[in-house]
Amino acid sequence: MGTHPLRVLHHAADSPVHALPAHVKVVALLGYVAAVVATPRDVVWPYGVHLALLLGVIALARVPPAFLAPRMVVEVPFVLFALLLPFVAAGPTTTFLGLTVSEAGLWGAWAVLARATLGVLAALTLAATTELPDLLDGLRRLRLPRQMVEIMGFMLRYLHVVGEEWTRMRVARESRGFRATPAGWPVLARSLGVLFIRSYERGERVHLAMLSRGYAGAMPLVAGGGAGARQWVLAAAFATTAALTTAVARLA
Repeated sequence: MGTHPLRVLHHAADSPVHALPAHVKVVALLGYVAAVVATPRDVVWPYGVHLALLLGVIALARVPPAFLAPRMVVEVPFVLFALLLPFVAAGPTTTFLGLTVSEAGLWGAWAVLARATLGVLAALTLAATTELPDLLDGLRRLRLPRQMVEIMGFMLRYLHVVGEEWTRMRVARESRGFRATPAGWPVLARSLGVLFIRSYERGERVHLAMLSRGYAGAMPLVAGGGAGARQWVLAAAFATTAALTTAVARLA
């Protein structure tokens, strides 16, 4: 079996951030992202404070910048969208880097870039400091709908299994001389159908195996996964600092 695709997001380390329960980190992340989104786009300094706050958490977690930087590539669609905004938005124009662009679009591009960068970096920090089983356990402790958490858990656990099945099918096709040309699209369509049937049958086998082992519709919570008052205070301090920064910016 290959490495789970989500495991490459986790960075093993012995740090206070790694030691925090997953549900505490999720609450802190949601509070931080809400504060970032609520920050006015035409006030620049709060975004510097948000970034400094997040970089402090990353340093405390001992996650190397070289580990996070390549994974920031998921932000590329937001960057491309932001680059188009100054040229397609309406309203008064201004000159920026020798180009005539929309003033509202320029501020909109800045807001998209800043908020997306901070949000993606915060989410990657959560992934880097939290194992997948702990994260699912944390979502259950936050009282998310049980079926939603179970579906997410099974999807993430078996995502790499389906991917490896598709890889084996691709190797088998190419070993028989198949090439991905428009003439071969019917073959790809039939391969997708076969993959769906195999995945469905695998799901039935897994479900029957779990029922035979006492599965009753929910996975058990991890023993000792609760959070103490000190851990909640640390998470609240992170989110509250971000919220106060946003409040000051909006009142200024």
